Amino acid sequence: MFRTTTGACCATALAVCLLGGCSKEAPPTAPVQQTASNPQRNTQSGEALFRQFCHNCHPDGGNVSDPKRSLHGSALRKNHITTPEDIVRIMRNPRSRMIRFDVDTISDKDARTIAEYVLTTFR
Repeated sequence: MFRTTTGACCATALAVCLLGGCSKEAPPTAPVQQTASNPQRNTQSGEALFRQFCHNCHPDGGNVSDPKRSLHGSALRKNHITTPEDIVRIMRNPRSRMIRFDVDTISDKDARTIAEYVLTTFR
């Protein structure tokens, strides 16, 4: 009985993740107000961009569709991903099931900001 229930729960969770898919959309966030003391404040942080574009498929640096390709440092190094440029290259030309983020979807500057966030956050 326990094995059947556990299996059903795991299958349901997997189906929800796969059917939900990765989304380019995220819940709207409040706009950042620009202040006189910090005029550059109108750009989004790496964390905000990651949450907007990546978090649905990579919660806490994991990978819902391919756990061997997480964003954690050991997995990145194992897959020869060690620089922001490596991550941006994969965003532009993904392997496996990841959706493609072209420059019209995420600017080069924002893609690099996300990449730097990933490398520093999920060491």
